[in-house]
Amino acid sequence: MRNAVIVDAVRTPFGKQNGSFRDTHPQDLAAEPLKALEDRNGFDAPNTIEDVIYGCVTPIDEQGLNIARLAPMVAGWGDDVPGVQLNRMCGSGQQAINFAASMVMAGQHDVLIGGGVEHMTRVPMGSDGNSVTDTYFEHFDEVTTQGEGAERIAEEYGFTREELDEIAVDSQQRWGEAWEAGHYDDQIVPVETELDGETVTVEQDEHPRPDTDVETLSNLPLSFREEGNGVQHAGNSSGIVDGSSAVLVASEEAAAEHGWDPMARIVQTEVVGVDPLTMLKGPIPATEQVLDKADMDVSDIDLFEVNEAFAAVVAAWLEETGASWEDTNVNGGAIAHGHPLGATGSMLLTKLAHELQRTGQDYALSTMCIGFGQGIATIIERM
Repeated sequence: MRNAVIVDAVRTPFGKQNGSFRDTHPQDLAAEPLKALEDRNGFDAPNTIEDVIYGCVTPIDEQGLNIARLAPMVAGWGDDVPGVQLNRMCGSGQQAINFAASMVMAGQHDVLIGGGVEHMTRVPMGSDGNSVTDTYFEHFDEVTTQGEGAERIAEEYGFTREELDEIAVDSQQRWGEAWEAGHYDDQIVPVETELDGETVTVEQDEHPRPDTDVETLSNLPLSFREEGNGVQHAGNSSGIVDGSSAVLVASEEAAAEHGWDPMARIVQTEVVGVDPLTMLKGPIPATEQVLDKADMDVSDIDLFEVNEAFAAVVAAWLEETGASWEDTNVNGGAIAHGHPLGATGSMLLTKLAHELQRTGQDYALSTMCIGFGQGIATIIERM
């Protein structure tokens, strides 16, 4: 089986809800990482890129009509580059890369792009549907929200609000320190767009609040339960943002032919199903199983990205896996920079590939919780 490698990985800045991207069409936002990959790696897209695989969790309205096909056309790549949109809910962007890697490993393709987009301002989360069939209830007692799932996890493990708020504060401060140190410079590409009739250039994530402290968070109202009966609120949950990300995936042989110096090798991937009522515990078995498939232990991994959909998810994962918080989300997570649904998974792998290169460490693992009870994981190795 061939090796699948990450040649390059980029993302846009993440605009806050109703922020700098509010007048930007999702198709244009989706095209930005594609153009950046072309500029950075010098390929002729129609003669090089065999397919674009994009995650998008709400593929209706402006994100409909297969945005993965439209994005390369908007990027100026003509009509020869195909595209396919997929929806594994919050794991969509990571699944896009895992699918791309699998096809490269199998010898079906040589050069692909996996990534994702979500414009949560213009196409709100959940607007693609809010019900399940009656036959669902023949098998499961109820449908819960992700926020309620996080609350149930917190209850199960006995996490206090202060414990979860400390994770949130760390996330915000780590993002601030990483931004000031330039750790995001090589992975975030500026986006020139129109805002209120004027041309602006967006260069930085708009959601982070690096000066956040536990005392400030303690005054925020709960988001999913009545006061006194929960722990999750806006300050220890992921931010609603707009953004896109993309990863250039190739066979090792194709990378050599094009003169590319790969960043990382994709070692192993995994996806699991879990209880849809607590819903968000998928990263735990996904991590265990991807490590088992790779014949590795948690101690073999140098860096982790665990999507901070809710602080309780990260806390439970840390407790069950025994991984170190000091090695996890080292440059801040979704509580700080936000969680643009379909783009987040590819963004997490983008962060890890660049951080491995920066630090010289060897192995990294990305994992995410997913609505209705799933989990996804990917291990990469620095090259």
